[in-house]
Amino acid sequence: MSAPAAAAITGAGSGIGRELALACAREGMAVALTDIEPAALAQTAMMAESLGVDVMARAGDVGQADQVEAFASECEARFGGVDWLFNNAGVAVLGPAWSATDEDWQWLWSVNVRGVANGVRSFVPRMLARRTRAHVVNTASAAGLATLAGSSVYSATKHAVVAFSECLARDLEQAGADIGVSVLCPSLLPTGIHQSGRNRPFELANTVSPASAYGERVRLGMAASPIDATDVAAMTLDAIRARRFYVVPHVQTGDSVRRRMHAILDDHRALHPDAAASPLPSPPNKE
Repeated sequence: MSAPAAAAITGAGSGIGRELALACAREGMAVALTDIEPAALAQTAMMAESLGVDVMARAGDVGQADQVEAFASECEARFGGVDWLFNNAGVAVLGPAWSATDEDWQWLWSVNVRGVANGVRSFVPRMLARRTRAHVVNTASAAGLATLAGSSVYSATKHAVVAFSECLARDLEQAGADIGVSVLCPSLLPTGIHQSGRNRPFELANTVSPASAYGERVRLGMAASPIDATDVAAMTLDAIRARRFYVVPHVQTGDSVRRRMHAILDDHRALHPDAAASPLPSPPNKE
């Protein structure tokens, strides 16, 4: 199956976003790129252009709805719209739940959740109006499916992205739209997210000292990953073609999800010992 004509990728300056952009370019797709770091964005754009495709790159903050809307409008003018949308930009903070500041919550909610919502609000109505086959990928995390000490704010925002994506898939299905949805949930792998504080807005400056023990855990997890961002991008494009909703690149995430689900069901049975098990509903994007 041939690739669609154009893709838009947020957080395209590095990591998974860069590799998604290059994977789409290798498919011959035009790519529209945005990132808050102009220099990193320019480097990705040069790499994509070297693959012989049309590239549009615009620096911007996905947490600002007007900037995302301007990006979507420019994509429409330049490419006639996009067929694949990757809401990928994300940031992180670490530390105990009680140490999270109001600034931590504002920053992560703006980028990780509102960034995805802004992308959907600006691009999906344009996809619906085109009435052509399309796909939306929202980058969450394994932290959106399970939890770990020291990741309270990050996990909360990524759980929100998973839930939002599930609802989006149901809404599009109910609307009869030929628009697929996937939620990407990678575990730790070598990216720059552990250094995302470099892009933290001045007005939301960090008011607590870095949690070095948590940071070391992240660095070790990244180093131990058997896959990298290139692998994740390839898995994601495969999921788009298969119309697969959950994209879970790391094997160990399955064990984390099972433990969490067993804990939920065990406590449910403790409260309702005589309740019969209900049949499981179909997951998004499945019959």
